[in-house]
Order: sequence, then C-alpha cells, then structure tokens
Amino acid sequence: MVKITDVARRAGVSPSTVSYALSGKRPISAETRRRVQAAVRELGYRPHAGARALAGSRSNVLALVVPLRAGIHVPVVMRFAASVVTAARAHDHDVLLLTQEEGEEGLRRVADTALADALIVMDVQLRDPRLPLLRELDRPSVLIGFPRESTGLTCIDLDFKAAGEVCVDHLARLGHRVVALVGSPPEVYVRQTAFAQRVVQGFTAAADRAGLVSSVHPCAAAPGSALAVAERLLREQPAPTGVVVHNEPLLEPLIDAFEQLGLRVPGDLSVTAICPDEFAAAVRVPVTSVAVPAAEVGARAVELLMAKLGGAADVPQATLLPPRLTERASTAPRTA
Repeated sequence: MVKITDVARRAGVSPSTVSYALSGKRPISAETRRRVQAAVRELGYRPHAGARALAGSRSNVLALVVPLRAGIHVPVVMRFAASVVTAARAHDHDVLLLTQEEGEEGLRRVADTALADALIVMDVQLRDPRLPLLRELDRPSVLIGFPRESTGLTCIDLDFKAAGEVCVDHLARLGHRVVALVGSPPEVYVRQTAFAQRVVQGFTAAADRAGLVSSVHPCAAAPGSALAVAERLLREQPAPTGVVVHNEPLLEPLIDAFEQLGLRVPGDLSVTAICPDEFAAAVRVPVTSVAVPAAEVGARAVELLMAKLGGAADVPQATLLPPRLTERASTAPRTA
C-alpha cells in the first residue's frame, strides 16, 4: 500500500507538506502542489478515510497518549496531563486521554476514526516502535520526550541529560568524590525509556569528566526497596557520600533508610534529586533538586501542536528546557 511518506519522498517534500497540499489547510506554493499532485498520480496514492474526515472537519479534540506502564509514577504523569488539559481548554480544545498500552494500534485507531485533530505522545522510548506511524500520519503530533532519532518529529522535554550532569556537578563542587545514582525502576530501563536513559548518560558523563567514582542503581519504586538500596550503597568500597535520586516515591524512604543505618543527611551524606519541586520541598529534609517542569512542558507541547494545526511554518522540531537546580537542606560540603 502506498503511504504518504512514499508520496513525500517522490515529491521531495515532508509528509506534512503532502497533507497540507491535499487538504488545502495551509498555503502551498503552486510548484510544490504540482509536484505533490504528480507524485500522487504516479504512485496511485489514496488517503485513508480518517484523513479525508480530518480534511473536511475538525473535532477540536487533542489525543494525549500516555500508556500507564509498569514503573511509571502516576502522580507525575498526571501533572503533565493536567497541564495539557488546561492549555488545550485555553484553545477551546478537549483532550482524549489514552492510557492503554496499545502502541501503534491505538494511534491508528485514533487516526482512522478522526477522533482527534492531533496527538501528544508521552513515555517515549529511545527506539520507540510508534515513530514510523507518527511520521506517516497525516495529522500533527508532538512528543514529550526525545527518541534516539527524532528527525521529522516535533519533540519537547526537560533536558534530562543535562539534569543528570547538573546534579553531579553540584555534588562535585561540594567536594564529593564518590557518587551514586538511585534510578528508575528496572523495567523503565529495560524499555529504554528515553528520559531515564538520558539521566544515566548525563550522570555518568559528568562523573567521568570530574574524575569521580560513580555507580548506577535501578530501584523499584516501593518503600521497602529504599532500605535495600541504601544497604547496597553502603557496602560499596568506597561508599558514596553523594547520591542523586531519579525515583520520586523513594525520596523520603531513602533518607529514612540512610538515617536508620546511621548516616545523617546532609552531615554524612548529601542527596540531590530530579523531580517536581513540590515533591522535593515536601520531604522531611527538603531535597536539593532539579525541577521536572511538568506544567511548562505540557503547556508548551500544546502550543507547539496548535501552531502545527494552524499551519505555522516555523515550529521548532526540538525544544529542550534547561535544568534548574534549587539548593535545599539535603546537600552540604563533604567533611573529611
């Protein structure tokens, strides 16, 4: 079956340009339209029913695709979702929330039935199997997250690699020479979830650059796991004096576990985190952290999508928000 990407390749344009040329939703030069129409005739391309419905009318609905897989911290995900809904309503759009792990099938169902005008996709993996279909679909999409290969896609997220680096750099400035990352649950890494992988990349790169001893410890997001990982860290030789936590549910349990094992935070051990500010500030020992700006990311994802729906020609493909570290009571200079 001939796909819109085949037409785009033959005409020497992007799939979105083919879509706009066929639907008339965006001004296209006469020469470009001629090339697209010629490619359509030569290849025998026929838009599917969903595309024709989309061309004829708008549903004023955005689909938010956020599969609630194992290892996902739902409270943080819902912060993103709430932000998307609020921003969409400001543009007179509703949001269809898709939480099933349907992969390509779910995206195809939305496209073929014209349930939504456009899509926001979360929980992006480095080699996400949904990407070929997203590039092929004749409606706009925005990814909250960066796959390994993002060409032809519109992506936005916190710069998680830089976030990992900022946490390590902060600990290094305080004199810590041995650091550990208490990371996401193991299944998140097995799926090669992009944000988790990039934190590890940044953490490791910054530690190597500063000449620090470092280790990475995936950890289940359960309070009982905190004591186990704390004991494992203290058995290491040399034991870390600085810890980066990228696992929101473990913040308070981990500090409790270290104190149960005789280590004071920050007197004996400094702790940093990558999480929403509200989580870090609410811990018994407020945690120095790089904020995960869920509200800003969700709102800006909607703005990008509305610009694409409006036919804007200058929508950036990549938007990386720089990390912002806030110092709190959980970090202090390394004592001899």
